[in-house]
Amino acid sequence: MKPKIENDIIFAAALEVFARYGFRKTTVQDIADRLTMTKGNLYRYAKNKRDLYEKTVSWALLRWQDNVRRAIAEESGVENQFLVMCRSAVTYLATDRDLRQVLAADPDIFPMFPGNDPYAAINAASIEMVKTLLKRGIRLGRFRKVDMDTAAETIFGIYKMLIIRAYIRNEEKRLEQMFEQALELMTHGLLLPDSN
Repeated sequence: MKPKIENDIIFAAALEVFARYGFRKTTVQDIADRLTMTKGNLYRYAKNKRDLYEKTVSWALLRWQDNVRRAIAEESGVENQFLVMCRSAVTYLATDRDLRQVLAADPDIFPMFPGNDPYAAINAASIEMVKTLLKRGIRLGRFRKVDMDTAAETIFGIYKMLIIRAYIRNEEKRLEQMFEQALELMTHGLLLPDSN
């Protein structure tokens, strides 16, 4: 019996195969072949194809989230951290072709409305990341006081809309313009300072 290999290797290979063929056309044997292992050995990591797909997508979403978390940690100042969080969260998919293709083929992975979110726990952690930055910014007197739960969900909703438009509905050409405008509105508002 072959020794177990790292989950990262399994899920990276599975993501590549699911991206190439889609969930329906991919077989467990396709993934096992990509890993040069037997199908039976692959079942040590997942119960069936659906289980492997869900674990693979969760792994990919968590990798995306970790990338954003690392980008935030490298910045100083809550304002810079907020901007880096927004930018790295939106631009990540430009560098992860396989996840981008899986999302485009299966938009239910990243639904606009949370009622039917198969990865709700992962997305809730992303909202919590936003909320943590908002809390710190308010505490430091850098952000105005807002209802953090509502503000975090609103920011995450804008982010999801940008991801859906750019990568799922294939409007990537407008992403930068829409993103910069959304970021400008979030950080500076619409009204001029003397318009009160």
